[in-house]
Amino acid sequence: MDWAEIITRNQAALTRIVAMLIAMVEMGTGNMLALLPPSLHREVLRMLLPVESAVRRLIAMAARGLKVKLPPVRPMPRGLLLAGKGGGQISFQLFDTRQRFSRSSRIHAVARTEPRIHIFSDSPLVPLFHQPRLAENPVPKPIDTIDATRLGRRLAAVRMALENLPRQAKRLARWKARRNQMQKPAFLSPLRPGPPPGHRKEAIEEIDFVLRTCHGLARDALIGDTS
Repeated sequence: MDWAEIITRNQAALTRIVAMLIAMVEMGTGNMLALLPPSLHREVLRMLLPVESAVRRLIAMAARGLKVKLPPVRPMPRGLLLAGKGGGQISFQLFDTRQRFSRSSRIHAVARTEPRIHIFSDSPLVPLFHQPRLAENPVPKPIDTIDATRLGRRLAAVRMALENLPRQAKRLARWKARRNQMQKPAFLSPLRPGPPPGHRKEAIEEIDFVLRTCHGLARDALIGDTS
């Protein structure tokens, strides 16, 4: 299998998709906008999630067979944060966010009903029991714009990762080496079990096909690394 050709082909496709998303956010201004209409924000975010998953898998392919020597342990440099989490330098997240399942999410809330108390209108107790119903929460006004700062940081991070695949591959190799040295790591693989984030059962757009391809190849690359 020609891994270099596969990586180059999918890198080109993802670079093209990311450029399209950035153009959507810039909207002719030349700079990423701080505020976006809700519909545009949702559309870019919907496509960005599978793009990030595909880039993560592309990095896993690029790191196949890569051996690194871990530097001495030192604290994380101040100001270095993952994309979308506050200020500081931008760093692409190399592993999938794990799904969390809680018991509370499986418990259906039961609607509370008011007690049925019948009181005749001529009863002297009517003023005690008859309380005016509180006004329901007012319908919120539609939001005209949404803060797109975090979205812009994520777009910048994924573009940076695509432009520096060898560097990201070394980052992933070091991440895996550190995980292997841990006594009880939460997980060892950068890919979470099951379908990748942003996966859709029916492929509709180009990113859907790219993600499917990268997901299968990345799993093969990770299996080859552990064999």
